[in-house]
Amino acid sequence: MHLDDLTRTQPMGGLGNSNPSNTTRGLVLMGGGARTAYQAGVLQALAQLLLQRSGSPPQQSLPFPFQILVGTSAGALNASYLASRAVDGVDALLGLGEFWQGLHSNLIYHLPDTPMAKFSRWATALGVSLSVRRQGAALNSMPLVDTLHRRIALNNIDLALQRGDLKALAVTASSYTTGVHWTFCQTQGSPDFKKWNRPGRRAEIQDITIEHLMASSAIPFLFPATPLWVDGGMEFFGDGSMRQSSPLSPAVHLGANKILAIGVGQPQRSQMGRMQLQNPALTSHQRGPSLGNIAGHAMASVFNDALLADVEQVQRVNQSIQQLKQHLADHHSQALAESLPFHEVQVLALQPSESLDALAQAHVDELPKPVHRVLEGLGALQGSGAALSSYLLFEPGFLRALMALGAKDVVQRKEELLAFFTD
Repeated sequence: MHLDDLTRTQPMGGLGNSNPSNTTRGLVLMGGGARTAYQAGVLQALAQLLLQRSGSPPQQSLPFPFQILVGTSAGALNASYLASRAVDGVDALLGLGEFWQGLHSNLIYHLPDTPMAKFSRWATALGVSLSVRRQGAALNSMPLVDTLHRRIALNNIDLALQRGDLKALAVTASSYTTGVHWTFCQTQGSPDFKKWNRPGRRAEIQDITIEHLMASSAIPFLFPATPLWVDGGMEFFGDGSMRQSSPLSPAVHLGANKILAIGVGQPQRSQMGRMQLQNPALTSHQRGPSLGNIAGHAMASVFNDALLADVEQVQRVNQSIQQLKQHLADHHSQALAESLPFHEVQVLALQPSESLDALAQAHVDELPKPVHRVLEGLGALQGSGAALSSYLLFEPGFLRALMALGAKDVVQRKEELLAFFTD
């Protein structure tokens, strides 16, 4: 988080009138492949919570509850879906749950076809190897392109911006070409918007397209890179979770002063690995990490979002602002304290309360057989190795379990969430 992001006297203006108060709510959705179905469960339960509190008739929806949407990786798909449905109000949150309930792995990716792949693990591995040499990735992600074209009406984002249902949508991606982490922003064209340029982080105004979503969600080694035009030249982009050092910064810069951030990381992963390594029934050779263990650990590092660290930094900045204003009010004047060009940002962060690796391990048999064979050969179906499979498990059983966990976590934090949506 850069201090300049907080030196704004008011949120980005002139972008709509759906929220008459001074509150500008942002939603930050982190990445994690299939794990991000958890976010759909959280938001679906949140919609039901808001509708229940409002007491509105069943046929009457509520206004869309966020003005700023920021997404990374599969979180960018969620954010863009919500932006495309913002004109429908809170029903957009319910629709996101329906979107995830209709997904299968074959709508997201497939392994390259090779002769005998149905019968031989080695033939499947050969196909993966050839795919890696040809496109720099193990999987073909064209099914996801088709799914996004059919299920996300990106042209409706501009309508939501013009109507004032939304102020901005931002999608992040990481450039393989330059190493810069880019944030692509679609706004209503407010003159208040200023592109930012921080060390390793830059922003640019562009209408969000399918290419932006494919770039943001291109999991390294698994999905191929996507070319995008920036600074007048073409660069190749991969998953926005890579090199993401300040996930809350785009929302703050775009004017959000209350942020709900939903990640999909959890602290239980290492304990699963420890239980596996300490199993006395295994030999010392077997207790060493498999390739799947190492790949899962590496993937968790890619998706090791800096969310909680960024939340802590925002809280420290808030505390400093409060202390500075109090000092000026006590020793000088209240007017001087109130004239400071800083504003505090309230952040509420949600992450899974249970291990998603353990949840994935219970559902690995749902994977398509070719994918199952490859992951089994890597040792990525058991223990901490299941972390790798959890990013690819776009299957109904696992997705429903993730959404149920999201709904459960909303119930556990009901009072915090209701307070967040109370001005």
